[in-house]
Amino acid sequence: MTFFNILSLIGGLALFLYGMDTMTNSLSNVSGSQMKAIMKNLTSNKFKGVALGAAITALIQSSSGTTVIVVGLVNSGIMTLKQAVSVIMGANVGTTMTAWILSLTSLSSDNFAVQMMKPSSFSPILAMIGVIFLITAHSERRTEIGKVLLGFAVLMYGMEAMSNSMKPLANMPGFGDILLLFSNPILGVIAGAAITALVQSSSASVGILQSLAATGLVNYAVALPIIMGQNIGTCATALISTIGAKRNARRAAIIHLMFNLFGTIIFMVLFYLVNAIRPFPFMGASINPVGIAIVHTTMNVLTTMVLLPLSNYLVTLAIRLIPLTQEDIEERDEEFQRLDDRLLENPSIALQQSFELSVQMFGFARDALKYAIDLVDKFDREKFQRVRSLENKVDRYEDKLGTYMVKISAKTLIDKDARLQSILLQSIGDFERIADHARNIAESAREMEEKQVEFSEQARNELRVYTAATFDLVQRTIEVYETNDVVLAASVEPFEEVIDYMNDEMKVRHVDRIREGTCSIELGFILSDITTSLERIADHCSNIAVSVITVNTQTYESHSYMDHVRKDSEIFLKEYRENREKYKLPLKRDYLNNNDNDQ
Repeated sequence: MTFFNILSLIGGLALFLYGMDTMTNSLSNVSGSQMKAIMKNLTSNKFKGVALGAAITALIQSSSGTTVIVVGLVNSGIMTLKQAVSVIMGANVGTTMTAWILSLTSLSSDNFAVQMMKPSSFSPILAMIGVIFLITAHSERRTEIGKVLLGFAVLMYGMEAMSNSMKPLANMPGFGDILLLFSNPILGVIAGAAITALVQSSSASVGILQSLAATGLVNYAVALPIIMGQNIGTCATALISTIGAKRNARRAAIIHLMFNLFGTIIFMVLFYLVNAIRPFPFMGASINPVGIAIVHTTMNVLTTMVLLPLSNYLVTLAIRLIPLTQEDIEERDEEFQRLDDRLLENPSIALQQSFELSVQMFGFARDALKYAIDLVDKFDREKFQRVRSLENKVDRYEDKLGTYMVKISAKTLIDKDARLQSILLQSIGDFERIADHARNIAESAREMEEKQVEFSEQARNELRVYTAATFDLVQRTIEVYETNDVVLAASVEPFEEVIDYMNDEMKVRHVDRIREGTCSIELGFILSDITTSLERIADHCSNIAVSVITVNTQTYESHSYMDHVRKDSEIFLKEYRENREKYKLPLKRDYLNNNDNDQ
């Protein structure tokens, strides 16, 4: 084997790993946004969990990827440890699909149909289709499908390059003797585990072994322990991913390791015990890529069949190995565990987690406003503390989400996710400011309580209409944000204009009352603080709705959009008139007999 053969081997391995990574990432992008929901809903029993794990792994071509996602979901509390076990077992079965695909390289026949089944025959066709999809793509889904096809073609070319570069090994003196060392079960398992841990992919490790098997130098005695070791080595990725994770996530990774370790031990003990009593005649025979796929599948399926009924014992053992501590029990901010760095391996899932948390954040800001409005009518210290607590919580959400979104920004996102990310980034600051203004309103209510002053009936009734309109606008904006509804978002801006009108009208009435001597300057300042906070909350609702519209319609010029809808839109005028009619401030003459109190 020459220096140039080694370069060819390195190049083939690089193409193989790059093709695998491209194909896996693109498949994840296509299916990632639905993957979390599927994992949550289809793990109601063990058999469904195994089927789910196998299907997802066969789809994204990475058992490590599936396991890391599972660890992340367990860490964030979305999936229980018992649900995770069966999915992890299924991932080991699903990963064997890769070996079967790679085994197609060993097909040999003059038959045209058989020849077309060889990767060297159909890979160029898939590559060309992939290029056409990329060049002519008018949708992100078509683009990702094109990348999947290209990634698969590159993977297969890498496999062919590795196989061709290893052919000279068949004539290399002494290489067969080196391989015989790995027929020792212990050495073989160590070698398989080390190679898999090094390349961080059992699929790549199996591919390397299949390329080596194509030389005819590898027999069953050598291949069997290496394949067993590969199952242990693939656990390295999940174990690394648990650094800094909660104990439950570490238990999921430990279960993955125990499953593969116990499976390997059981398989080795039974296999070599039977072989010692009655030697298998095929042990000295050369193994081809198809034989490796058969062994790989058989071992993983049998291991799953044996250990699946014992899955609850694996959970119990994992809990004993990693017991719950008092620190875990007292751990705070558990909701932020959903923002798990392990989920960044699949940005679509990580982004969905962020979005769901941001909806909660908006809900807390809305609740703070509701309590603050109640305080203006009747002060209550418990509600006041609740407003402060919610405002502090919203601040923490902004900090955590902002930090996590920076990490997501470093990942490649499909167009749909990129738009969602843009809306989320633009909106979380508005959520935080709404909570701030709610706290300002609560502080004004406390000031009134401490100074033992109150508004007149006229002012209270005007404020009730004004606060009801503002709260309804916030409710509508939450619905806009949660549903990403562009049509509904268009109704927010005319509503916000009505809030602006009401704010101006409240100021005029306030000045009139000062002239009449029915309002003190001190109460006037408090009233102004409250109405200004309500008007600014409406402004933030407008910002959120405009971001939903501009990002989804790809206009991005928010000022131009605002000018357009205000001047040229009949729908805008219609919505404005309807909301103006719905939220009418009480006429002053209705309260002429009730203006003897300070407002």
